[in-house]
Parts: sequence; C-alpha cells; structure tokens
Amino acid sequence: MFIIIWGIRAYFRTTGQGVFHCQRCGGDRPYRLRSGRRFFHLFYIPVIPLKKVDDHVQCTTCHTRYRVDVLALPTASQMQAALPAGMRGAACAMLRAGDPASGPARQRALDAITGSGAQGYDGAALDSDLAYASGGADAALAALGTQLAVPAREWFLAEVVRIGMADGPLTAAEREAAQQVGAGLGMTQAQAVGVITLTEQGATAE
Repeated sequence: MFIIIWGIRAYFRTTGQGVFHCQRCGGDRPYRLRSGRRFFHLFYIPVIPLKKVDDHVQCTTCHTRYRVDVLALPTASQMQAALPAGMRGAACAMLRAGDPASGPARQRALDAITGSGAQGYDGAALDSDLAYASGGADAALAALGTQLAVPAREWFLAEVVRIGMADGPLTAAEREAAQQVGAGLGMTQAQAVGVITLTEQGATAE
C-alpha cells in the first residue's frame, strides 16, 4: 500500500523588519514583514507554485498577524516625540508672526514647549529653532495632527494662541499664523477660527 501525501499550503518568507505598535501586546514591538505564495506540495515538499497570498505583518513577540496597513499607525515612541516637535514648530511660527524678542511671548512659548515634553528646552534652543526655516514645522504639525483627537487639537491651538496673546491682543499676522497652525493639524478654517475666538474671549474674561 502506498500513501501519497499531497495538498496546497502557503509558504512565507521575510521581506522586511522593523518596529511597530502591536495592538495585542499594547506597545512597540519588533515585526517581520512576510510575503507568501501557495504551493502544491507532495510529501510536504513544495512542487508547483500557485497564487500569491497577501503580505502580512507578524509581531515577533506574540506572533499575531496584521494587515500591512498597520505599519501606517505611529509607534508609541513616535507619538511621544510628535507632541514636543509639533509645539516647537507652532510656537516658533507664532513668535515669528509677532515679536520674537518679546519677553512675555518667549516665556509663554518656553512654557508651552517644555510642558509638551521637551525637557531641558531653553532660550538658546528657542533661538536656534527660530533661526531655521519654518518648512519643518508643517511636517511636524501634519504628523501630530494625525495622532490627536479633536479636543486635543483644540487644546494645542489654544496654547499657541496664548503665546501670541502674551504681549497683547493678536495682530493680523499672528491670527493668520494661528489659522495656519490649525490647518496644519487638519482643522477646518471654521474650527480654527472658533478656537481662536474662544481663547481670546477667555483671556478677556480673566
């Protein structure tokens, strides 16, 4: 009697590696990007290649498999770095729109930046940021905006508005800078104007 063992099985190979946020582990973990193809096998030996199967991401810790689009989600370390980076860019944009040498505005900017997690950030670091072109701020705000819920975006923009108001009412240039920050975060113009107006009203009532 002869027993022929045959069938169809998917075989995978690793095509990439990195770190991602594993939803099952609840933290940043190493991953393997896996690419596969089904084979007709005979005695467990792949003989005839068949259709490709979808690529997947596999956590090397818990071995859970995910769709590849999970890699678009920010890792915990990226999220932790995004808030201070975004605040640095937004604060400098507001200072440039007003008076970068204003003592009250600079102090408010320093408080907002260190409060967002940039430990050890000081006046020299602020001067260095102000000296650079503002192009990097747009990317930092866009990255941050994808991670923040609507209330957090509103809080962030209000903090930036208070920097501009630290030495007096907002100027037209400062108001425009605030609207640009809101747009960078993914807010509509109406949302940004609403936050700016409420922040101004709150300062007047104090």
